[in-house]
Amino acid sequence: MMIIDFVPLWTVLLAAAVFFYVLLDGFDLGVGMLYGLAPDTKTRNLIMNSIAPIWDGNETWLVFGGLGLLAAFPLAFAIIIPAVYFPILVMLLALAFRGVAFEFRFRDAAHVTFWDHAFCYGSMIATFAQGVVLGAFIQGFKVDGRHFVGSSFDCFTWFSVFTGVALVFGYGLLGAGWLILKTEGGLQQTARRQGRWCFLGVLAAIVIVTLWTPLMDADIAHRWFSWPNMAYLSPIPVITILLAVFEWRMLNNNSEIGSFIGGVGLFFISYIGIGISLFPMIIPHQYTLWQAASPPETQTFLIVGTMFLLPVILMYTAWSYWVFRGKVRADVGYH
Repeated sequence: MMIIDFVPLWTVLLAAAVFFYVLLDGFDLGVGMLYGLAPDTKTRNLIMNSIAPIWDGNETWLVFGGLGLLAAFPLAFAIIIPAVYFPILVMLLALAFRGVAFEFRFRDAAHVTFWDHAFCYGSMIATFAQGVVLGAFIQGFKVDGRHFVGSSFDCFTWFSVFTGVALVFGYGLLGAGWLILKTEGGLQQTARRQGRWCFLGVLAAIVIVTLWTPLMDADIAHRWFSWPNMAYLSPIPVITILLAVFEWRMLNNNSEIGSFIGGVGLFFISYIGIGISLFPMIIPHQYTLWQAASPPETQTFLIVGTMFLLPVILMYTAWSYWVFRGKVRADVGYH
């Protein structure tokens, strides 16, 4: 009986799930951070209404990605989660507190200022924690055999703290792009100004990480700077530069959707760059995707279930964004 290798398919599915989460929950976390800079209640209501109908559905992709990692690559799950347990715990608590703040802001008028701050800082803490997890993953983990042998606080290094700060700027850029798309007038112009500052932070982060990772990891340096890899991979930095120019132009003219698309493009090309740097490793320097994968029979069973679940998630996501398309108003909202 022929055994089908589903590892490449599961790799694509999980990579897509992570990217959809970063894109969709990224912009509403970014909106949450920019929310803290709003000058008055009307502006805050507009910002809140821009994400109110869709923000909780965006986190579906986080659940899908986590469960998919556990089921399809259990060894990777068993090593990664203990290694980044603390920032993941902080992220989940911040996301939960952010959700509570979102609802109670409308229901507890006497403490609305407290819930406003909770929503903003919950968004920022969750974003920073995700960036720390990303930086720790790129650096790799202390592994002995099939077990993580380090401390949950080993994930905090200068590099991972930097990627945490970088992701704050990145999600801020996505959030500004979303507000430009969904609002108009003074709030839209404010979002453009905020987007330009976030863009400069993102651009600096891309340059620094591009230089830092090869210096930190000889394998990454060889992947990008050996011949003929340099020729094969040269389109990546070229496309990054073109996207950066495009995003800056969109933020400085009257384009609405262009600002959001430019930010998404920068995230996507950065995501591709990380994938190129690490493939085929799922635990950097330790295990490949195939070594960490579950048995073929398990992956086959999971694919059957995913064939039914994934289209439902995609259709629901597309439907919700279609229904709630267009500009938002302060007097018409979620509650």
